[in-house]
Amino acid sequence: MRTDAAPTLAPNVVMIPPVSTVDENAVRLRKLRVAAYCRVSTDEEEQLTSYEAQKAFYTDKIMTTPEWTLASIFADEGITGTCDRKRPEFLKMIRQCMQGKIDVVLTKSISRFARNTVDCLKYIRLLKEQGIAVIFEKENINTLESDSEIVITMMGAFAQGESESISANVKWGQRQAMREGKVVFQYARMYGYERGEDGKPKIIPEQAAVVERIFNAYLAGSSVRAIKEMLEREHIRTSQDTETWSVGALQGMLRNEKYCGDALLQKTFTQDCLSKKVIKNTGQLPKYLVQNHHEGIITRELFDRVQAEISRRAGTRAPSAKASVSGLAKYSSKYSLTGMLVCGECGTAYRRCVWSKNGNKRVVWRCISRLDYGTKYCKNSPTLEEGQIHRTILATLNSAMSDRSKLIAMVTNSVQSICMDHTELDSSEAVKVRICELEAIYAKLMDDVLENDSFAAHNSEIRKLNDELAELRAKYEQLVELESGVSAAKIRREHIVEALQSAPTAMTEWDDTIIRQLVSEVRVLSADKLEIILKSGAKFEQSMTA
Repeated sequence: MRTDAAPTLAPNVVMIPPVSTVDENAVRLRKLRVAAYCRVSTDEEEQLTSYEAQKAFYTDKIMTTPEWTLASIFADEGITGTCDRKRPEFLKMIRQCMQGKIDVVLTKSISRFARNTVDCLKYIRLLKEQGIAVIFEKENINTLESDSEIVITMMGAFAQGESESISANVKWGQRQAMREGKVVFQYARMYGYERGEDGKPKIIPEQAAVVERIFNAYLAGSSVRAIKEMLEREHIRTSQDTETWSVGALQGMLRNEKYCGDALLQKTFTQDCLSKKVIKNTGQLPKYLVQNHHEGIITRELFDRVQAEISRRAGTRAPSAKASVSGLAKYSSKYSLTGMLVCGECGTAYRRCVWSKNGNKRVVWRCISRLDYGTKYCKNSPTLEEGQIHRTILATLNSAMSDRSKLIAMVTNSVQSICMDHTELDSSEAVKVRICELEAIYAKLMDDVLENDSFAAHNSEIRKLNDELAELRAKYEQLVELESGVSAAKIRREHIVEALQSAPTAMTEWDDTIIRQLVSEVRVLSADKLEIILKSGAKFEQSMTA
């Protein structure tokens, strides 16, 4: 007998619906995997609070929306929005999108997503190709909608413009602070200084002694690499508390005016707010020098002498075209005679060579032109033994040091004669004052001319003022150059006098450091005669010592 009633099942039997029905429900009920991206502009405390609040808000919003399930929350704190390379969480989110782990990206606004219009559109199009929507809450935009890209382009441009405006305001504030002499001191990498209790730079005595030693060693002729090796050999630790010193860091230390108590501001600047590339300021923007800002570790005189030595080494010419395509030589401090010993016939420097024969080694010096080109340019330059050169130079120095007061007087008189040559000239400061006076007169005259339309009546007067100003400006530049030369000569005099006074009366052993301080040049006149020129200006012809 047939009946339409449902069949009665045993208590332990469960009815299972058709398989097709389960699949359809699963597809219909599958939730969208939603990720949220948060970003705050700076790492200030109140901004970090905002950052935490954004994470909490999006977590709650996604979890309480029935159609959504939380994929992840991505958040960059205190990171720029104009450069994607500096937003690791943002890049991680994009990777997961491309791996098919995210269906929708939720963010507060276009400016939070990216302030660079190009990057903004690039990533939106990339995600759109994968069928992934980006929803901007503030602008109420879904990127999968057809008209969204035009709106996003406009809003992205506005966001980029806002970022550029903020960047310009920040730069203006920083440069205004520089004009007022406000110095930002980077203590983390500034060897020799720490922040004092009053907030000002305080000298660390142990490190200050190392700084002085570095400057004096460089001035005595050591190369930067030799100084690095010396510090590492003695296990002296860096500002980062390691025993490995960097050649670049030492070069920066030798050029750093902060060690003499000054601060030069705006040595570098950020090119633009998008690339954030920091470039060296070589005249694009003004620099501001704040003198005596803090207590210096070294004297300004020592600092100036080191800068002069850096320039001298950088400008050293290569002895031959084969030695350097650029025409510049690399400074070497390994041997004091390098670059000092020159050929009297062709003027080329000598090079140190080691000859070996039957297991015996012999150290000699030979003309580089002769080595490179044979007798083509230099036909008669002799080969000299190193020991013989050393003994000859020592004999000359010992003879000269017996009357060192005469050498000191020679240096003093030469500098005084340079100073006296310029005593009758006007000072650059007086000329600058006169230029300012004439510029004020010129400005007032031009105001009157423009107000009364009387250019023709004052034409000759304007021309006369222009000519006088042009002449004074040229004179000012010349005087500044002359005064700078006098100042440099005085510094050289002090250096030479100090070296002469501290040199031993009699030298029995060769000392590269003392030789560099006293000897300017050694010319090879013949196989048995040298001309030795001291830094004092004195010249001596000396027969070769056996």
